[in-house]
Parts: sequence; structure tokens; C-alpha cells
Amino acid sequence: MQQAKYRKNYRTPDFTITHLSLDFQLDPKHTVVKAVSRVERLNPEATSLRLDGHGFQFASIKLNGAEFTAYQQDKESLTLDLTELCGESAVQFELEIITYLVPAENTSLQGLYQSGEGICTQCEAEGFRQITYMLDRPDVLARYDVTITADKSKYPYLLSNGNRIAQGDLADGRHWVQWQDPFPKPCYLFALVAGDFDLLQDNFVTKSGRNVLLELYVDRGNLNRADWAMRSLKKSMKWDEDRFGLEYDLDIYMIVAVDFFNMGAMENKGLNVFNSKFVLANPQTATDNDYLDVERVIAHEYFHNWTGNRVTCRDWFQLSLKEGLTVFRDQEFSSDTGSRAVNRINNVQFLRTMQFAEDASPMSHPIRPEKVLEMNNFYTVTVYEKGAEVIRMMHTLLGEKRFQKGMQLYIAENDGKAATCEDFVSAMERASGVDLTQFRRWYSQSGTPELTVTDSYDEKKHSYKLIVSQMTPPTADQMSKVNLHIPLKIALYNPKGMPFTLLKNGELVDDVLNITESEQIFEFHDITSRPVPALLCDFSAPVKLDYDYSPEQLITLLKFAQNEFVRWDAVQMLFSYELRRLLEQYKNAQQLEFSPQILTALSQVLANYQSNIELTTLILTLPKEAEFAEQFKVIDPENIAIVRDIMQRTLAENLKTQWLETYNQIRLEDYQINTQDIAKRGLRNLCLHYLAFTELGNALVNKHYLHANNMTDSLAALSAACKAQLACRDNLMADFERKWHQDGLVMDKWFNLQATRPDDNVLLNVQQLMDHPSFNFNNPNRLRALVGSFINQNPRAFHAVDGSGYRFLTEILINLNKTNPQVAARLIEPLIRFRRYDSQRQQLMKRALQRLFEVENLSRDLYEKIEKALNS
Repeated sequence: MQQAKYRKNYRTPDFTITHLSLDFQLDPKHTVVKAVSRVERLNPEATSLRLDGHGFQFASIKLNGAEFTAYQQDKESLTLDLTELCGESAVQFELEIITYLVPAENTSLQGLYQSGEGICTQCEAEGFRQITYMLDRPDVLARYDVTITADKSKYPYLLSNGNRIAQGDLADGRHWVQWQDPFPKPCYLFALVAGDFDLLQDNFVTKSGRNVLLELYVDRGNLNRADWAMRSLKKSMKWDEDRFGLEYDLDIYMIVAVDFFNMGAMENKGLNVFNSKFVLANPQTATDNDYLDVERVIAHEYFHNWTGNRVTCRDWFQLSLKEGLTVFRDQEFSSDTGSRAVNRINNVQFLRTMQFAEDASPMSHPIRPEKVLEMNNFYTVTVYEKGAEVIRMMHTLLGEKRFQKGMQLYIAENDGKAATCEDFVSAMERASGVDLTQFRRWYSQSGTPELTVTDSYDEKKHSYKLIVSQMTPPTADQMSKVNLHIPLKIALYNPKGMPFTLLKNGELVDDVLNITESEQIFEFHDITSRPVPALLCDFSAPVKLDYDYSPEQLITLLKFAQNEFVRWDAVQMLFSYELRRLLEQYKNAQQLEFSPQILTALSQVLANYQSNIELTTLILTLPKEAEFAEQFKVIDPENIAIVRDIMQRTLAENLKTQWLETYNQIRLEDYQINTQDIAKRGLRNLCLHYLAFTELGNALVNKHYLHANNMTDSLAALSAACKAQLACRDNLMADFERKWHQDGLVMDKWFNLQATRPDDNVLLNVQQLMDHPSFNFNNPNRLRALVGSFINQNPRAFHAVDGSGYRFLTEILINLNKTNPQVAARLIEPLIRFRRYDSQRQQLMKRALQRLFEVENLSRDLYEKIEKALNS
């Protein structure tokens, strides 16, 4: 039976480590680590010290320079009996521990492991304990000195946190480098990288005039793909100074791109280790979205320097303290430097599809969980994205000026410390004078709140009422719920699309309504005609909204709403309305008829595309199957896919002339990364996508591919050919494979397209591609591109009623359980959500889970999710 940890049981450590000196004698097959710790006793009653550690060979331990034998060892820890030492009143001592590691055999990609020809670390959340015995908890902050010694020809660069203070060569062909980090940090922020790289250098002058050396390390031959990441870093540093007043604090800032990485990137102090996917970009290999992702992730990890590093988490239950806040900061960065509306819409799309589904799953949890079995399982969209929404709601309630005042207080009070979510909310409250007592419930309550809104209009009194009720359905982890403080931003429009001024008794009313009770009534005066309400403007809270809009009202909002999010959201509701209606017709074997009213409205949007190209593209993009699926309590993946395809072909055919005219009107010669060109390429490629489903498709898509001078356009043609199953598809896919088969990141795009083909035999194709020379089962990027794309982005095939998709995933997970449990736990998500499907699929999915549950030596990562699913 696996043992869970509970937030309520948190206790301050009995001992702490104030300084850690690490010496690495690096070799992929035999690395020797000597860790010398200065330990202080905090609890005067404590007589034993438990250190975390596993996955290495323990060699020796010394206490104050003498051999020490009074310890007990198990698979997870080393416990020292310090009774004899603790007779003294003040206890300080030195521990020396030597361990042996084999980085080349560490496929978990946690701790110290080999990535390609290099060696690197990943210590968050609990990877440091795979390097040496340590008080591996985020509230133990130490200053680090690190010396790395290795073969100079194989590992010319030896990197760690902080500033480089010494280096030298040895007679045997090895060399050494010493690093010192002046800032205390928890061990999860420790980093080491050794390898042979191409190096891009630059510098940044801070607002106080300090010159910071910037170093970006990439694999040999990739230097021509590093410039955008460097530009993104400098842009992020400047923005953080301008918007948040936060300045970088070391002499050097380093980023290293590695190919084998479980996550996106890691914010280790001064030495960020990145998945190469979020560093490497040039026009031939990266799409517009790749460029924006690189910029966003570079910014996110840099922003952690203050919100995560200088101020860290007291314990892992507080993870959203750093992640939710830093996601909010990177979202604001993207919004300030790009299109605020587009970024908001993209973030909401992701939240509604992924996080709402997580709330409805067996893994439902608050942004600050109460119970944890395997910490890696709580790096979730709830902690990150919903956590960011909670910060955004605070920003909405306080306003920018008071929010920044709260940030300054939070940083000032907690710099160099391990803080809690309560510390952050308290700082915001005291700096602003706003009572956040009820708002705090967002941190402890799981689930997606539902707002039900009705209205009434009094023609004689010219008054309008909104009746708003809130409830949060029970979740797997929490049956009873309480009322939350929900900011509901609104606007009211007359039938001609003019906004009403919000008044009550002649006084202006704030457009953000504070929903705090089970039901509330809000009254507005001087409303001269029945209004069309725009509700949840800017998606002011992460909730589901239930208001009985008519198609006519939604079309009014689409045409006239001043809030761009509202215009887009109106179309989402129209598409959902249409899918439900057509689904019923399809199930009843009736002729399917797309609403001419909606087609006309969409035609008008396309005709006026030049007024807002980015928003036009988002409005005219049909929601994915997974987005539609979230509208249903019981998901019917096959019929949703069929009806969505019919909708797609109907839009293609009915607006064919306009799609073609728009496609031909938009011309771009040279490839440039800027907001205007990205918008134009986005709309032109959307036109190509729809035209692929017409008789023009094959010739047009083939021509588009042949004339493409950048990856964005090449991939758009490939995607269109695959989705529309065009005759040119196989030739284009083969050509792409010939060009890029040696480039793993580019081939990930090809694997994704192969896995999401709408073909009946797509699973067989995926299985065969696992033997492709470009595929590597041990590389998380390759797995996500092929297997992850199939199970998450091809729901019709994965959820085939014969259970073949479930059996395929089960075999993958059994293998990953041995090699990389963390990736396995991310891939299992579609299986544990079996209760969203019909009884036949439920039984097949439960059978797969039961088989996994019986696997010998099942990892904690998988055990936790399977156990919760089967008992939900």
C-alpha cells in the first residue's frame, strides 16, 4: 500500500542544511559524487536525521571528518542516529557522503542522466535524492559550491548554478570548473550540465546598469536555430523590469537545450535546462506557433527567477504559488508584447479543454492539493493554468496598481524564504485593503463552478435584472462545496449592437459583478430596450456559464460586441449549438441542414477579415473534437467526429468562393516573425485547410507545399492533405520525411500528422511507426508526438469500440513503467477518464486499468492515478 502525504501534517524540519559543497567526478558509466553538508539542528529535541535518497550506490558517510556507522538504510532513505552528538546545546556538524551514479542507465530522466552525448540534471520535484542523500524538501535552503571534473574532449563545457569562480586543466586530459551560487536555494533548483555545445553569447544591461552575460548552449550544428531564443530572453528581462520592477541578480544567465527532457523546461537558478523543443527555431524548421511557444517558455522560466527561485515554496502543496503566478506573468508578457485578445482566447481554449476535463476526472484537486502520493502527478493544468486564473481574478478585483503594490510587498517579505499561498494572498490583501477572505476558497476547493444566469426586463420601468446563481458539482476528491467569490464581467447591448451604460439609480455600476452567494440579483436602470447580455467578458473567472442564448443573440454579440473574447465565445456557442442539433439529426437518420443564419454570419466575418485578421481566424476555426466533447456529460467520440467532419465540409463548400478569394488576396514574400505576418499566414492557411475539402483541394494543397519557403506553410499543406485525405498526401509526406528524417524535432510534426490521420487503419500505422528509424521510445518528445497525439488528438480512433486503442496504450504504459514512470503517468490520462463514456467503452477501459494495476513493481506515478480511477 502506497503512503500519501497530507498538507495538514506539514512540520518545519528538525534540521536544515545551510551550505552544500558538491564534487562531481563525471563519467556516464561511473560518476562519483562527494556531498559535504553543513547541518544545523532547528528542533532542540531532535536526535535523528532522515535523509532522502535512492537510485544510486551508497559508498560512505563521515560526520565531522570521522567515519559514521550509526545509521539505518532503506530503499528511500538514510536515517542517522545523532543521540551522542545531540548532547550539546547547539548542534552544528558536517556530513560527507559519497555516492556512485550511472547516468547512462538513468532512463527516468530525473536526477543525473545522459541526454544524447551530454550529461544533465532534472531535480524538480524530487530528483535530487537520486544524486545523493539529502533533506530533499523545498523549505531547506542552502548555498551551493559545485566543482565538476570530466574529460575535456568529451565535455568541454561544465556548467552549474551561480557564477563561475575558478577552472583548470588536469594532466590526464580532464578539466574542472568551480561554481558558486550566492543565493540560498532548495535542492530542486540545483543544476548541472556537461557536454560539447555550440554557444551563442550576448549581454543584457539591467535598469541599474549591471552587465549580465547571457549564454545559450545548443547541440553542435544548431547555432542557426538559437537566435530567437536569445532575443526572447532579452525581451523577457526588459519586460519584467518595466512591468514588475524585477531585475536579474547574477553575473551570468545560462540556458542549455537538451533532447531528452520530461517537461518543457526547468528554472534552475542561473542555469535553465530546456527541452530543445522550446529553444530551437528557424523558418525552415519551426512554425509560427513554435516561435511563440519558444518565446513564452523562455519568458516563463526567466520569470521564475523571482517567483519561484528568490521566493520559493514552503512545501509541494504550495506549488501553484510559483507556477500559477508565473503562468499568469508569462500570459501577461505574451499579451503585452502581442495580441491580448488572441492570447486570452488561446489560454481559455486550453483551460476549457484540458483543465475542465481534469476537474471532472478522478484526479480532480484544488490548485493547492490537500493530499499527495506522487508529487510528479501534481504538475497539472489545475495547478498551472487554473492557478493562473486565480491570480488573474485577484488582478481583476484589485486592479493593476494595487496588484503591483501587493507583488512588491510579497517579494519584500519573502525574498530568500520558502513561502505559502497564504503569504501571497495576505500580501495582496494588506497592500490593497480588499478583503479576500472568501476568495481564499479558490485555493482549497476543487471542481469547475457553474454560473446559471436568467434575466427579466421591465419595459415600463426600463429596468433589467440579471439573476445569477452559483454551484460547484461534487468532484472525486470533494463531495461538499461552498460558495466562491467569482468576478463576473458583463456588458449590455441593444439589438442594434450599441452598448448601454451600466446604471442603477443614476449611479454608474462597475462592469465586474461580485458573485459571492448562492443566488444574487443585479438590477440596471435606464435600459431602453431588452438588452443582449455579454456575460463573462474576457473570461473573468474559470467557470462554466449557463445562459439560454438564442442564435440571434449570439449573432448580435458576434457582430457588435466590443470585447473580442465575447465575439469569439459567441461563435463557440453557435458551433456547439449547431453540433448538438446536427448530432440529433444524424442519430435519427435525418437529412443534415447547417443553419443558413450562421453561415451568413460567418460569411460576413470573412468578408471583413482585414479589420481584425487574427480574430477572424480564431472565429472561423471549427472547435476540435476534444473541445466539442467537453459539452457532453457522456462523450460519443465516433459521432462527434462524423458530425464535426460534416460541419467542416459544409463550411468549406458553402464559403468556397470566399475562402479562395481570401487565400489569393493574402500574399507574403519573405518570412518574418511579427504579429502582422503571423496573422496573415494564419488566415491564409485556414483558407487552405477548408479548400482542401473541396474539389480544388488536391491541386491547391500540392502547389502550396511546393512553393512554401517556411515550415509554417509546409506543415499547413501537409496537415490539410492528411485531414482531407487528399491524393497528394502520401507523396508530400514521403517528401517531408526524406528532407527531415535526421531531425527529431521536425519529425515530431510528421509523427503527429501520422497519428492524427482520420484513416480507419491509423492505429496500425502508429504501431508500425514505432519501428521508424527516427522514432526513439526513450525520448519523451517522440513519444508525445506519436503516442500522445494518437490518444489525445484522435479520439475516434483511440476510443474505437473494439478496445484496440486501449490495449495499445496499456502495452506502452507497461513498458514505460519500467523506464520512465513520469511520462507514463501523463499518457494514462485518457484511460482514467472512463466514466465520461458509454458502458461498453467504460468496461474496456476499466479492464485495461485493472491489467495495469496488477503489474509487478507498479510505480507510484501510475499507482496513484489508477487507484483513484478504479475507486472513483
